[in-house]
Amino acid sequence: MATTTVKTSLAGLSRRLVADGLLNEAQALEAQREAIQDKLLLVSHLVRNKKLNARAVAYVAAEEFGVPVLDLDSVDLAHAPLKDVEPQLIDKHHALPLFRRGRKLFVGVSDPTNLQALDEIKFKTGMIVDAVVVEEDKLVRAIEKAVQSMDTTMGGLADEDLGNLDISAGDEDAAAAANDQNADIDDAPVVRFVNKIMLDAINRGASDIHFEPYEKFYRVRFRQDGMLHEVIQPPVVLGQKIAARLKVMARLDISERRIPQDGRIKLKLSKTRAIDFRVNTCPTLWGEKIVLRILDPSSAMLGIDALGYEDFQKELYMKALSRPYGMILVTGPTGSGKTVSLYTGVNTLNTLDRNICTAEDPVEIQLPGVNQVNVHPKVGLTFAAALRSFLRQDPDVVLVGEIRDLETAEISVKAAQTGHLVLSTLHTNDAPKTLTRLADIGVAPYSIATAVNLIIAQRLVRRLCKHCKRRVDIPKEALRKEGFTDQEIESGLEIFEAVGCGECTDGYKGRTGIYQVMPVSEAMGRIIMEAGNAIQIADQAAKEGVWDLHKSGLNKVKNGIINLVELNRVTIE
Repeated sequence: MATTTVKTSLAGLSRRLVADGLLNEAQALEAQREAIQDKLLLVSHLVRNKKLNARAVAYVAAEEFGVPVLDLDSVDLAHAPLKDVEPQLIDKHHALPLFRRGRKLFVGVSDPTNLQALDEIKFKTGMIVDAVVVEEDKLVRAIEKAVQSMDTTMGGLADEDLGNLDISAGDEDAAAAANDQNADIDDAPVVRFVNKIMLDAINRGASDIHFEPYEKFYRVRFRQDGMLHEVIQPPVVLGQKIAARLKVMARLDISERRIPQDGRIKLKLSKTRAIDFRVNTCPTLWGEKIVLRILDPSSAMLGIDALGYEDFQKELYMKALSRPYGMILVTGPTGSGKTVSLYTGVNTLNTLDRNICTAEDPVEIQLPGVNQVNVHPKVGLTFAAALRSFLRQDPDVVLVGEIRDLETAEISVKAAQTGHLVLSTLHTNDAPKTLTRLADIGVAPYSIATAVNLIIAQRLVRRLCKHCKRRVDIPKEALRKEGFTDQEIESGLEIFEAVGCGECTDGYKGRTGIYQVMPVSEAMGRIIMEAGNAIQIADQAAKEGVWDLHKSGLNKVKNGIINLVELNRVTIE
């Protein structure tokens, strides 16, 4: 292509556009002047005013400055590292983070001469920033969508906004009764620090925040995907101020440091989203350890499809929920996702024609349309007392937070036998042991056999990161020992291992459930009434095609969702 002589007053990209014949000299000069006047980048001006095709400009800019070009339609923006860059910067500089590899951040721009954007993002993030050229029209739509989604998580709050979040105590009675003690506690740096920790925990998908004082140091840890990770060590001298700030937010007594206290914090992120924190303080040798449990109401709204049930297991659960009476029990250790499973079930039942009552210790997720009661044993409001009250309130569905004693168990069974659907939890290791546990508590075997419809045992396991998981070769004999059949092994079974990348934590991202969903059949009822044990019930369940937890997990290993290391961590007793 012939090269045209161009005046030096034209910028580098303008010169190249003229040289390539996309603009003449007069058009380029005019576009350059109008872009400056409108405070726009040259590429933005040309495309928005339909002077040039976005794709053509992108390829010219990429070739001129030696920057790779990328089609934004091929990028899954749901996995873009948006939380690494404040939305104000994305909008201000017309630059969108697309990928992250370790400490390197790849940013999509339509005009690679926009060096100010790259420099400021590099300064704010502390990362190495590389530009990737994308088409202007697609970039405009992607940025609009990204900034809108980030508004719901508040991932990019500026430091000056951190002290002004809408924070209130979850317990209005406590708030009304509390003294206004925060005048000398609202130390601005501490306020911003605590607010930022809470926001970071939400954005990283943490379930708990641990503030821990020790003699020589103070640390903050997040529980992500069931595992604790240290995130920061603030100066140890700030320990008491951090504790005081958290107690003020939860409307606790800041002068009382000798006994544990419980409270709640509500953090309003936007007009449509608020997060509750359950707060517990515990006096330790070097100060008060404070743990915040993050309670996100949206977790109960995900729907049963998001929980990880196999199709036939989901069908059994939905069938039990559709019955007008009987008992559904969910079992597993603390932190195995029992509450979310129950709340998901309750949410599917939450219609205008049903009266739903719950007794919980404490209420973790607030559900509009559901009558939720916090049990309070000190004043006589126990699970049993709440249940008795519910049965005089014309209920259709009753949720009992936990069956801990004979009195609660007997009232729950009676409710299930007299035309109510009852959902509750027990702390046992698997579904068959739940039936024998009820018998051990003292419930009559006949009542167990006739009242219990379904038992779900569950565990939460960490998902493999789909960006970096790697296939691993495992000897056939080892696979047989894990429980895979010869047919599965010979069919080209693929097993993956965790690796770790910039998109995940140690090779894992998110969690899913593994389940043992066991309907209580007539044969199991006979075993219970004949004083049979959990082994006999388990054998009968296996005959009826019920998957145990390990087999359910093996299916997820086979599908590349989890690895064997994670499965054995949660299922081997």
